Amino acid sequence: MILCAFAVAIGSLTVHRIRSDFNRQVNDTARELPTHLRIRINPLRIAPLSDFTSNGAVVKVMTLAQHLIAEEPSAAPGFGAPTPSPKTIHGYRVISQTAFVLNSAGEPVGRVIIQYGRPVAATEKTVKRVELFLLLGVLAGSVLAAWAGWLIARRAMSPIAQLTSTAAEIARTRDPSRSMPQPQADDEVAELTRTLDSMLRELDAARGETESMLARQRRFVADASHELRTPLTSVLANLELLADSLHGDQGDAARSALRSSQRMRRLVADLLLLARTDAAREQPREPVDLARIVVEAAGELGPVSGDHEIVLDVNAAPLLGVRDELHRLTINLIENALRHTPPGTEIRVRTETLPDGRVELVVADNGPGVPPELVPTLFERFVRGAGDRGGSFGLGLAIVMAVANSHGGTVTLQTSRPFGPGQPARGASFVVRLPGNADAGADVAPKQQERVLADRAV
Repeated sequence: MILCAFAVAIGSLTVHRIRSDFNRQVNDTARELPTHLRIRINPLRIAPLSDFTSNGAVVKVMTLAQHLIAEEPSAAPGFGAPTPSPKTIHGYRVISQTAFVLNSAGEPVGRVIIQYGRPVAATEKTVKRVELFLLLGVLAGSVLAAWAGWLIARRAMSPIAQLTSTAAEIARTRDPSRSMPQPQADDEVAELTRTLDSMLRELDAARGETESMLARQRRFVADASHELRTPLTSVLANLELLADSLHGDQGDAARSALRSSQRMRRLVADLLLLARTDAAREQPREPVDLARIVVEAAGELGPVSGDHEIVLDVNAAPLLGVRDELHRLTINLIENALRHTPPGTEIRVRTETLPDGRVELVVADNGPGVPPELVPTLFERFVRGAGDRGGSFGLGLAIVMAVANSHGGTVTLQTSRPFGPGQPARGASFVVRLPGNADAGADVAPKQQERVLADRAV
């Protein structure tokens, strides 16, 4: 746009100057003609007109009555009646002037009209050439400016591109310990780089301090939970003894304290398990069969399942794991289904070994399902559903997630498949997938050959 505006301004000034110079030359020559052309009569003599017809000019001499006396060159185009002001006729710039006719003594005895015309074609050709050169200059200048601008912008934006790439990599890896690339020039980009580098150093230090503090807290919770188990066991033993030996109000108080202590023991056990996984404390792994763990967990919950029906369909699922933690995972999933489904709900538990070697545990029900607003926070700690009737701590599914992660597996929530032909898909289905171990199956397979049929209810 700047080049176009510049070309229009320069072109207008140049064309105006060319045409002004041409018109001035025509006017000067026309004014000189009456002085240089000395027209005499008796006989009629006119100075050579050819002296003024260079560059294709035309000179005509006529009487006041517009009768042609002489012209150069011959057969020149007619200019029509003389006019007091210059005009363009048939491609000529024409100016009319009056000249005196002299006698033999040099005295003026009359007047004639001299018309001087000069072709404008050469001038217009020059104007067109100037316009063409300006157009080509604008195009060439635009191309060169774009190319030079692209080179300069590329060089100027190269540090920004490096900063963007490094920032994206830091965002992907979440590693603030990386350094920003330092540009060579000491400009605003370099200042921005130093600022970002300083910010990353501070974020890295803050993250290190936070991780150190969290590690200390996890160790403290794990140690404290572990230490609480011994006095709680002693308190429970004494309360059980008192509950059996006391009667009346004192017996009721002892049994109430026993129930509270048992609830506290469960909470301490849950906190200990979570703290152990948070602190990344590895428990000894042993060959286990997830199918037998499921049978044991279902048998443990059978007496408290009420009107619910627990149906097992288990196949051998060997893996290396911590039996107590896997037992707790299974208990929590089945208890979650019992707690959040109405009486009469069927709960199906299935285990199998997948073709890729992983083992899968599925706990599905045909209850009302999980509310959509609860799904994003379902596996977080101390999250309880609105229909929780069991007075839980909201740690059950958090423990499931922690145990699955500590064993290198995953747990996901899906919509239950139909339980029978023609039945709609409803309820919730929790799917746990853990790394299997074929070698572990060699030790436990002989004891796990029995299959609990789908129609067997615990």
